[in-house]
Amino acid sequence: MLTPIYPLTTNRNRDGVLEIGGVDVKNLAQQYGTPLFVLDIAHLDSVINDFVEATTTLENPVKVFYASKAFSQSTVLRKMVDAGFGVDVASEGELRLALLSGVPGEEIILHGNNKSLVELELALESGVSRIVIDSFDEIEKLSALCSRMNVTADVLLRLTLGIEAHTHEYIATSHEDQKFGLTVYGGAAEQAVVKILDNEHLNLLGFHYHIGSQIFESTGFDQAAVRAVEFMQVLHAKYGLRTEELNIGGGFGIAYVATDDPLDIRLMVKALSEKILKETKTRGLAMPKVSIEPGRALIGGAMVTLYEVGVVKPIDIDGGFSRLYVSVDGGMSDNIRTALYNADYSAMIGSREALGNSVVSRVVGKHCESGDIVISEATLPSDIAPGDLLVVPATGAYHYSMSSNYNLMTKPAVIGVLDGEISVLWKRQTLEDLLKLDPNLEK
Repeated sequence: MLTPIYPLTTNRNRDGVLEIGGVDVKNLAQQYGTPLFVLDIAHLDSVINDFVEATTTLENPVKVFYASKAFSQSTVLRKMVDAGFGVDVASEGELRLALLSGVPGEEIILHGNNKSLVELELALESGVSRIVIDSFDEIEKLSALCSRMNVTADVLLRLTLGIEAHTHEYIATSHEDQKFGLTVYGGAAEQAVVKILDNEHLNLLGFHYHIGSQIFESTGFDQAAVRAVEFMQVLHAKYGLRTEELNIGGGFGIAYVATDDPLDIRLMVKALSEKILKETKTRGLAMPKVSIEPGRALIGGAMVTLYEVGVVKPIDIDGGFSRLYVSVDGGMSDNIRTALYNADYSAMIGSREALGNSVVSRVVGKHCESGDIVISEATLPSDIAPGDLLVVPATGAYHYSMSSNYNLMTKPAVIGVLDGEISVLWKRQTLEDLLKLDPNLEK
């Protein structure tokens, strides 16, 4: 096993080739091409077991809903359900895939700041357990739909708690100046509660919040719990509302580079549950059912991306400094996170043992953008050359799911490996798949 940022079954065979799940990466690249996402199924199973242990052995068990936006695929969704988890979806596509994968409606939560009528109707028809209301407009839209369909919807209200999580601005989601939820301290959330309580078609079970993503510190989670329970106390005093459920979202970070130090999930979930219990007891409230929505923390570390190196180019920079630019056959179309969030990654040569000294490098993609960077600051061997396979770990979350067809690049395949066996999770997209969407091309 290599450093913890690589999947559990990763090692080098006697020929110096990296193996994952008992399959060498040269074999995978030859069969399925590159770029290629490779899921270590044994690693995923291990992380799922960690979450089961962390959430079911508590005095007040915590329900897990897998945030499928991180990586949505039928085999993975079935694993989550088999473990006793629910699934969190945020679009018609994610909802339909979950249903087709055998996820029961009562194990699904529907999110979204701008849900369509089609999405809401499908959710009601399929018996989705919770719809998370995000706006006043949605209260009216959902109520009218329920009236037409003669059903009642169980809902949670998304709260904005004003917590500044220590993460990138674009993935911090609980400060007031952003698109999700209704603010507690501005009064909007309470007004929404009153509207829902007065609505015969909506059944308010509780609240949802999410303070951000890729969080390594517990302070923000603790502060959010306090503010949520304070709000629950106000509603209990004014309206007699008993909050049955509190969904505290996800955001648990993972290690992308060796220096990252993520929270221990067992300790974190236990501490959060105990914090909510303490705060409710102090205020004379009943302990609500608590749920969490991890995505990245479940799938992120279980997957790597394989690239083939195409061009290696040393660049002299002012002051006598030089950097080795290593161009690979993918880029921002399969990993947009570096461009979006300035995310950090590391990499190693997978097709052979490295022989050269380490040099300052930058891994870049092949797209027509100067910002098409996979790893801004990389340390790679000086003997890296065209044809080498580069392995980038921790690419299971928000990589395939955020992939694009920029420059008419096709989306990579996703392969699962376990004990030497290979399974195709998502087929590689072909140019034919793309071009047939243009009806104006000659047949």
